[in-house]
Parts: sequence; structure tokens; C-alpha cells
Amino acid sequence: MSWQSYIDDHLMADVEGCHLTAAAIIGHDGSVWAQSSNFPPLKPEEVTGIMNDLETPGTLAPTGLFLGGTKYMVIQGEPMAVIRGKKGTGGATIKKTTLALIIGIYDEPMTGGQCNMVVEKIGDYLIDQGL
Repeated sequence: MSWQSYIDDHLMADVEGCHLTAAAIIGHDGSVWAQSSNFPPLKPEEVTGIMNDLETPGTLAPTGLFLGGTKYMVIQGEPMAVIRGKKGTGGATIKKTTLALIIGIYDEPMTGGQCNMVVEKIGDYLIDQGL
């Protein structure tokens, strides 16, 4: 399966009548493996901040999570595995796999829980595949 099909067929798929606003799979070095057409370009320092927070949980909390210049308030995630962010009625979920970061961005009517489920399910699958 191509990386783009993970985006198109799984991350951007309909979930209970709604879907992610944008999604991407990027390498730990910030290289884009696949993304939805409207995924915001990430700045190198944003990827560095994400990787640092996954290594040392809590480092993003004081400054916020930035994705494509948009700031999200960091909310409870899973240390060294998942970062969750909230902005207004939307937010983002980032799941770390062995080789990549799975990023999902959502807005209403999708909920944070639905976004978490979609992103983390694909992330867990890729981890099981050694990716």
C-alpha cells in the first residue's frame, strides 16, 4: 500500500459522518511521506518541537504545539507516543511510530475522540508492521 493511500483511504475516511480536515505522514526528520492536499507545510522548528516533546514530555506545554504556524494548546496525550492539541472547536492528534509521525487535524463536527481514534489506529497498525 502506498503512503498516500493511508492518507486518502484511512486518515481522510468518513467517520460517523465527518472526517479529518487535514492529515499527513512525515518522517522523524520532517520529510513528508504523504499528505492531504490541504495539510499546512510544517516548519523545521515545528517538527523539532514535536520530536523533543515526544522524547521529553511536557516541553511543548508552555509554548504550545505549532502546525503550519497555527498554535494549539497541548492537552493530555500519552508520554513518548501521542501529542494532542486543541484550538477552539478543533484540534490535532500526533502519533509517533517507529519511523514516522501520523498527524491528523480536525474541526467540528468531528470530535477530538474521533480524531484520536483515526490517527492512533493507523499509528498502531504501522507500529505493528515495524514502521
